[in-house]
Amino acid sequence: MRHPDQDALLDLDPNAGPGPAALELQDDLEGDTLREECGVFGIYGHPDAAAITALGLHALQHRGQEAAGIVSYDGSRFHSERRLGLVGDTFSRREVIDRLPGSVAVGHVRYATTGATILRNVQPLFAELNAGGLAVAHNGNLSNGLTLRRELVRSGAMMQSTSDTEVILHLVARSRRSRFIERYIDALREIEGAYALVSLTNKKLVGARDPRGIRPLVLGELDGCPILTSETCALDIIGARFVRDIEPGEVIVFDENGQDIHKPFPPMAPRPCIFEYIYFSRPDSIVHGRSVYEVRKNFGAQLARESHVPIDVVVPVPDSGVPAAVGYSQYSGVPFELGIIRNHYVGRTFIQPTQAIRESGVRMKHSANRAAIEGKRIILIDDSLVRGTTSKKIVRMMRDAGAKEVHFRLASPPILYPDYYGIDLPDRGGLLAATHSLEEMRELIGADSLAFLSIDGMYRAMGEPGRDPANPKFADHCFTGVYPTHLTDQTQTEPQPRQLSLLAEAS
Repeated sequence: MRHPDQDALLDLDPNAGPGPAALELQDDLEGDTLREECGVFGIYGHPDAAAITALGLHALQHRGQEAAGIVSYDGSRFHSERRLGLVGDTFSRREVIDRLPGSVAVGHVRYATTGATILRNVQPLFAELNAGGLAVAHNGNLSNGLTLRRELVRSGAMMQSTSDTEVILHLVARSRRSRFIERYIDALREIEGAYALVSLTNKKLVGARDPRGIRPLVLGELDGCPILTSETCALDIIGARFVRDIEPGEVIVFDENGQDIHKPFPPMAPRPCIFEYIYFSRPDSIVHGRSVYEVRKNFGAQLARESHVPIDVVVPVPDSGVPAAVGYSQYSGVPFELGIIRNHYVGRTFIQPTQAIRESGVRMKHSANRAAIEGKRIILIDDSLVRGTTSKKIVRMMRDAGAKEVHFRLASPPILYPDYYGIDLPDRGGLLAATHSLEEMRELIGADSLAFLSIDGMYRAMGEPGRDPANPKFADHCFTGVYPTHLTDQTQTEPQPRQLSLLAEAS
């Protein structure tokens, strides 16, 4: 689906996809951005289930902007609407919501971590099983998904998507248990990695969280109706009450008989993803009892403790660097200034394939506020650094706008290792910190100084005494290389293609 503004911005063939120049510019604009995961939402027993789900997905839009979908059940039939594009592109229209009747619904916003962005991969995925229909919305990534997929195909399964979520549907289908929830748990016992699942049958709304609790899932309540969703901000937008976090390894079921809880896994030390606090979660969310906004401010304050230099102003790289910059400013006493103004209406939809624009592509997304920085020593605060391409252009933009000195600080440790749980990071060769020394990175970016938050400092900002190597409290593998689960797909000697071959079709 094309963005509604795209044809107005571009004088291009409306049937043509983005060419190499467009893709290059997209990489420019997103070069230092951690790509989002996904967001899930489900509600049971409310007459406006689909409309409430659409509102919840709006609040979760930051977790995935490539596609959105809702499946509802009206007591006799399932109804599905899945579209490429933003939630508002489809689900703000009354006629779409009217096509989703019923008092139970599940929804999903997607960023493609496994499988291409084609309509067949848009969730919730739906299958007709022996016991009835099953819709599944999944946040996370299975670290044995490709291995399981290969085994399923060899045993006769026919796959319709390239999403690892489809593996879960097949595992439920092939279980020989009699009760649905037992079949569902059978499937969960075969998968590894990170998952927060919200699933819908013709009788039940089911939530499940991986045994390490890598991906978040919370329980809320609206008008006596239970809600399962990725973040508390999705509860706030609809006026729902937060009840509690779903526990790691917990499977919770809602049906006409009320609530039923299963804990099919041996207890394990929780390892929630640290990037929920660094980048993914919305600042107004509460994740595992911690305010994301306050944690990010703490990251900035800890940065000031560890690597402060004489400066005149603190400047955030918008928008993800703002809370950390506030914390840095408050701790250091140096004034906070919006030295960079972000254009929120550009993003990936603005594609202008000319060399001149490609050379200054970052300026379409970020502009220098000369009045705030000219003649001053500034410190730029960003959440993380991946490839360094955008950081380099922002530093140059600050100098061009008259900054006397430009220092750069990252409110997280250096990213040294790839992620296999739903964060779209490059392999080690594409990670700047994994291939360059600190001084080499500083020189490449063009800053007067460069520093990252230390790993122990990150833990202290979270309220911990530091990182305990014997029992780390978070999934911090991107910084340490210590992964919280098996990585079966990565240890297989048989080649495991990231993108599987499927029939190409218009979507």
